[in-house]
Amino acid sequence: MSVVLSLEDVGPCRKQLKVEVPAPAVEAETQRVIRELGQSVRLPGFRKGKVPSELVRRRFAKDIEQQVKERLLPRYWKQAQAEKSLEPLLPPEVDEVADLQPGEPLTFVATVETRPPIELRNIQDFDLPEPSVEPGTLEVEEAVEDLRRRIAEWVPVDRPAARGDQVALDITAVGSAEHPEEKTDHVQIEVGDPQVWEELSLAVQGLSAGQETTFTRRHEHPPAEEGGEPSVHEQTFRARIAAVRERDLPPLDDAFAAKVSPEIKSFEALREAIVTRLRQNKVDQRREQRHRALLDQLRERHPIDLPQGVVRKEVEHLVQDYAEDLGRRGVNLDRAGIDWDRLAGEMGPLAEKRVHARLLLDAIAEEREIAVTEEEFERTLAVLARAQGVNTPVLRRKLDEDGRLTSLRSQLQREKTIRTLLGEPDEEAAIPAVLPETTTEA
Repeated sequence: MSVVLSLEDVGPCRKQLKVEVPAPAVEAETQRVIRELGQSVRLPGFRKGKVPSELVRRRFAKDIEQQVKERLLPRYWKQAQAEKSLEPLLPPEVDEVADLQPGEPLTFVATVETRPPIELRNIQDFDLPEPSVEPGTLEVEEAVEDLRRRIAEWVPVDRPAARGDQVALDITAVGSAEHPEEKTDHVQIEVGDPQVWEELSLAVQGLSAGQETTFTRRHEHPPAEEGGEPSVHEQTFRARIAAVRERDLPPLDDAFAAKVSPEIKSFEALREAIVTRLRQNKVDQRREQRHRALLDQLRERHPIDLPQGVVRKEVEHLVQDYAEDLGRRGVNLDRAGIDWDRLAGEMGPLAEKRVHARLLLDAIAEEREIAVTEEEFERTLAVLARAQGVNTPVLRRKLDEDGRLTSLRSQLQREKTIRTLLGEPDEEAAIPAVLPETTTEA
């Protein structure tokens, strides 16, 4: 017996179903809920579990109706989905749920995002970049020098501070009429470091230990309302230099190599290790460039109508990732003055590209019969588990509980599809960030 009363297209990638739960099923579930409630509720004059079912039905009508719907709607949505062979990209939007009436069926309307029809055209003959993977002499020298600077010791100097020096200082936020209190922090900075306020770097240059200066840091906040003027806040700081240090760069010899790693016995061996690392970085960058070029050309050859609900979910995911990244870096989101609506709008094109690519790769995988084997899937789970410091069964259970196990398999299938199109061997595969997985299946 069909439970779908009607099915119609309500958009390029949206279908709307009117679903009917048969009256006998509604009554049976209602009686089941009433019995369960009757075993737990307490009413004056009745012992627990002895409340008449009709009294339970009258006193708890709204609770009963809510529980019946919560149980029946998912069950009969799945039946309707199977009946019409639908593969929704997102959970259904359910509305127009009828009220329960004795002896009557229960109807509801479900709207879902579906995959657009995709007619695959040319999925070969790609114009792909072929950058060199061999590091140049200058790159190697810069890498050696960067390593040399990172392990160098800081030694005190009796001279004014310059860019690249380390300066220990006391910095005080100068009080104002509104906030007269002052707070002093002792900090160490590298003058000119991108993570250091440029105003502070400029202020301390040319100063020696014991000298003091003031500087002003200017903050510009977005307007409080649309069309308004941005607000500007200025804060004055006092900085007193405690010490100036410079790097004592070690000579490029075998001792330097041993300081980098006890396993490296000579400077030449260290240099070769640096060359190997730079080469691998270039191999990874080359692979990512080729992956991106392939996806760009696939999208260009296959314009399709995108499921907008899935795009909106992807935008939400991107904004959430951005917010979490700021939080990890210590940014106070409540005070950051971020226009989240504008940010979401700016994320739209990237979200569309990602959804477009995933839909195309899924269609190619189906046509080419590209699948992730159980061995490949288990190997990936093991790698992820080691990276997170847990065992594989624990990770599998967590991913399953979060509903991400199927998403991981889909992601791996898409990555395998890319490698197949590029003719890359599986042993080169990792889980790159070309297609970061989202909460959506598309």
